[in-house]
Amino acid sequence: QVQLVESGGGLVQPGESLRLSCAPSRSIGIINAMGWYRQAPGKERELVARITNGGNTDYLDSVKGRFTISRDNAKNTVYLQMNSLKPEDTAVYYCKLSTFYPRRYDYWGQGTQVTVSS
Repeated sequence: QVQLVESGGGLVQPGESLRLSCAPSRSIGIINAMGWYRQAPGKERELVARITNGGNTDYLDSVKGRFTISRDNAKNTVYLQMNSLKPEDTAVYYCKLSTFYPRRYDYWGQGTQVTVSS
């Protein structure tokens, strides 16, 4: 069974940075979009950033200018560089990899906790 391995979460102070990464445990085919979502306690899961295989990106308004999503297609890995972190960024962050070959499927990571607190 394929698993998405996430890493990079942790506890930081406001203004600090973290870098999340996510990669599948084995080959999953051709990946189209890669994305990061987050879910804070009592809130719905929301899209934080997304990147297509063509390199087009979308960001949640509240993270624009602070977060950067990138991907390494050779490693099937997606990254989320988070700078100038704020307490409101505290959440569990999930990656999602969407394939279109050999099948259309969405793979989700198990989630990694990001806590921003002084």
